[in-house]
Amino acid sequence: VQLQASGGGLVQPGGSLKLSCTTTTPGRYFFSVATMYWYRQAPGKQREWVATITSGGNTAYVDSVQGRFTVSREDSTNTLYLQMNNLNPEDTATYFCRHPSAGYGQETLVTVSS
Repeated sequence: VQLQASGGGLVQPGGSLKLSCTTTTPGRYFFSVATMYWYRQAPGKQREWVATITSGGNTAYVDSVQGRFTVSREDSTNTLYLQMNNLNPEDTATYFCRHPSAGYGQETLVTVSS
């Protein structure tokens, strides 16, 4: 596994979390020159694409998170982020990032519950 997501946890409905994705092999994968993706998989459901950020900084989101989630990238630290606001129970899932060459990374669990 070349990528590692972190930042998940238990949060109440309406709360926020910020996920991070880094590479476990420094110097091999550079997020700034790649299109990076966030995915999630809820219990009993198929993997779902959540967000994309291109090397040029263009972003796209699945409709269900549009306006609530923000994908960003910090090139100096080679870190991908997913800021998640106004979370609801339907956002409960394992979240993971993907790099075109590195593939899918190690996931982080997000649980939204009161």
